[in-house]
Amino acid sequence: MARYTGPKTKIARKFGEPIYGPDRYFEKRSYPPGQHGLAKKRKKVSEYGTQLAEKQKVKYTYGVLERQFRNLYGKASRMKGRTGENLIMLLESRLDNIVYRLGIAPTRAAARQLVSHCHITLDGEVCNVPSTIVRVGQLVGVRERSKSLEVVQNSLNNGANKYSWFEWDAAKCTGKFASLPERSEVPETINEQLIVELYSK
Repeated sequence: MARYTGPKTKIARKFGEPIYGPDRYFEKRSYPPGQHGLAKKRKKVSEYGTQLAEKQKVKYTYGVLERQFRNLYGKASRMKGRTGENLIMLLESRLDNIVYRLGIAPTRAAARQLVSHCHITLDGEVCNVPSTIVRVGQLVGVRERSKSLEVVQNSLNNGANKYSWFEWDAAKCTGKFASLPERSEVPETINEQLIVELYSK
C-alpha cells in the first residue's frame, strides 16, 4: 500500500509542527526523531532540501500521493492567478478535506475512510472517491443510514462548521461549499512559494 500508515507523531516531529492536529506526544518530544534528534549541531539544509521538505509536509498534511500532487500542481499552473494559491485551493476542494473541514470526521484520514466506505454524498448521490474536486455550490452530506455512526456523531458534537466558506445544515447533516476560502483563511502553515520554486527548476 503506497499511502503512509505509520506513526503520525514521527512525521510531525520530522517537520517540527503538529501537521495532523493536536498531539500530546509531539508536545513531549517536539525535536526531530532519531538518536541525533536532540543534537545541537545539525547539518545546514540546502535550498533544495527546504523546498522538498515543504512539499513533503503538504503531501502528508492532505494525505496526497506524489503523482496526485504533481497532477494537482500541473492543473494549478494552468489556472489563472498565482500557482501556489491555486494549488492550496485545489487541495482544499478535495472531497475528503471538505468532509474533515465540515467536522463530519475528526481527521483527514478518517474523512477519507468515510468517503471510501460510501458514507458520504455529493449533491445527494453517494461518492466514494476521496480525491473528487468539489465545485463551489455543491452539497456534501452524510448518507442517511450513516448519520448514526459513532465517529460521525462524536465529531459533530465537537463542533461543526468552523469555517466561513461553508454553510452547514445541522438538521440535514449537509454542508454547502459556499465559496473558495481566501488564502489567509486556510489555517495550515504552508509556504506554497517554496513548492512553486521546487517544481520550476
